[in-house]
Amino acid sequence: MNRPERDLQPAAADTKSPPSRFMPSDVESPLPSDRLIHAALGRFTGGLSPASLALAWTDWALHLAASPGKWQRLAEKAVRKSARLALYGGKLMAGGKPEPCIEPLPQDRRFRGEAWQRWPYNLIYQGFLLNQQWWHNVTTGIGGVSAHHEQVVEFVARQLLDMASPVNFIATNPEILDATVREGGWNLVRGAANCIDDIERMMAGRPAAGTEAFRPGEQVAVTPGRVVWRNRLIELIQYAPATPQVHPEPVLFVPAWIMKYYILDLSPHNSLVRYLVERGHTVFMISWHNPVERDRDLSMDDYLRLGVLAALDAIRAIVPGQRVNAVGYCLGGTLLAMAAAWLARRGDDRLRTMTLLAAQTDFTEPGELSLFIDESQLNLLEDSMWNDGYLDNRQMAGAFQLLRSNDLIWSLMVQQYLLGRRQKMTDLMAWNLDATRMPYRMHSEYLHRLFLDNDLAAGRYRIAGLPIALGDIRTPVFAVGTESDHVAPWRSAYKINMQLPGEVSFLLTSGGHNAGIISEPGHPGRHYRIGHRRAGSHYMDPETWYQVQQAQEGSWWPEWADWLRRHSGEPVAPPPMGAAGQGYPPLGPAPGTYVLER
Repeated sequence: MNRPERDLQPAAADTKSPPSRFMPSDVESPLPSDRLIHAALGRFTGGLSPASLALAWTDWALHLAASPGKWQRLAEKAVRKSARLALYGGKLMAGGKPEPCIEPLPQDRRFRGEAWQRWPYNLIYQGFLLNQQWWHNVTTGIGGVSAHHEQVVEFVARQLLDMASPVNFIATNPEILDATVREGGWNLVRGAANCIDDIERMMAGRPAAGTEAFRPGEQVAVTPGRVVWRNRLIELIQYAPATPQVHPEPVLFVPAWIMKYYILDLSPHNSLVRYLVERGHTVFMISWHNPVERDRDLSMDDYLRLGVLAALDAIRAIVPGQRVNAVGYCLGGTLLAMAAAWLARRGDDRLRTMTLLAAQTDFTEPGELSLFIDESQLNLLEDSMWNDGYLDNRQMAGAFQLLRSNDLIWSLMVQQYLLGRRQKMTDLMAWNLDATRMPYRMHSEYLHRLFLDNDLAAGRYRIAGLPIALGDIRTPVFAVGTESDHVAPWRSAYKINMQLPGEVSFLLTSGGHNAGIISEPGHPGRHYRIGHRRAGSHYMDPETWYQVQQAQEGSWWPEWADWLRRHSGEPVAPPPMGAAGQGYPPLGPAPGTYVLER
């Protein structure tokens, strides 16, 4: 059997400290003592580089100090805002109901409750929002400050202001005060118990409260199937057919290895896998191994060779003679695009179509994640990973929480510790808490070569020493972006339209990076836009595209299912489960063992 991934040789093993492939030749490798100091510093700062923050602050402060015109403008704004707030407060004290000085941003839900419209809390929150707006003006719009440094300073200022929000304190939050009076303080007693329970769980390494109701293989990831291949990096799951006949082309899911695969197979009602199986598709899923210290030297080439290409070999043995409809989610979509370019370079046409779900192939506009990516940050991150051989999942989760601190940190603390209300756990929330680790070498390559240097989009990315180009891909592509994605902003995902010469269908759905993808039919409040670009047609910029495409109500899943059906053949008898005679026997029931690794 011809296996092109054999041309990708495993990276040479170095058990403790492989040399950095990104370090200039005239720069000495870090000494172990330096690495240990940096690692300790990274644990203390939560992975944020003090040097990076200092450089950003210095850039901002020096340019602000040299801009007296900006000072004057800020002073004028401060006076106007103070006058507006004083006038607003005077009208309130006189018994009136004046229009607010400022409205919260659409995504800011902190002050929507009725209690916040009472005196004096309406004045308190209006003063906070005006102050927040003023600090935004202070940290932005200063000539000469680099875009990255401006974003970092504005982000840090926003985080500090969010910490000081009146929502977070008993004396300035009317909802907490009302609950305390109404319940005689028992909300605070429950909150203290919740806090102690969370601390005990964290120290013992136990999952968060409520996640025990969503165990893979029991309540989630329950679509019937078998593990048909296993190597050191993946288990390949083949799902059992649910229809008498199936489309001849199998579907392969390549999920991100930053989290467990079962976001694509959650509860039966919102499982994308089950949705496809019930529509006559033979579905395969890659389940990634959760790396440990011995996996420190796994590289991006290994994830390609042992992951996507190994899965394609297994599928070819089980469903011979059929091309594959491949689907990549998030980082898995980036890897799938790289695999498609590699196969195209070799003249291998095994991919019938490619679907990218909230995935980036150009990292010039990666959103607020770019705040954590510069040379100083990556140096600290590499040294933090060096000793253990992987990036700890808690550190990674902390970075994502900071991007949405209002929703993922402060509002949860208020609800659980001050109001004493445990948020009802959902399958998606439980999955989000089931994080995985990232091996040292792969994560360093990924951040440097893709995020920092953007090698894939620039045509500089090499696999097994050979450059790949996304422009070589000729398979039809279906790309999905989500409107409020903070991980892969939809305008970044839209760049696939500039990179591929062939047929591209781009769909923009409501929701965020995870909830927008898991948007099953019947989910309330969902809408989407879709546009189809024929091969050879002219490029349309994202803003024009958004205005041209009309919003359609409902889930995007049926739209994608119809697209897959149009690119699939007439139904045939289902293939066997595995191919024992060719080295792919069923090894056990889904969801397998890798998804259960902690």
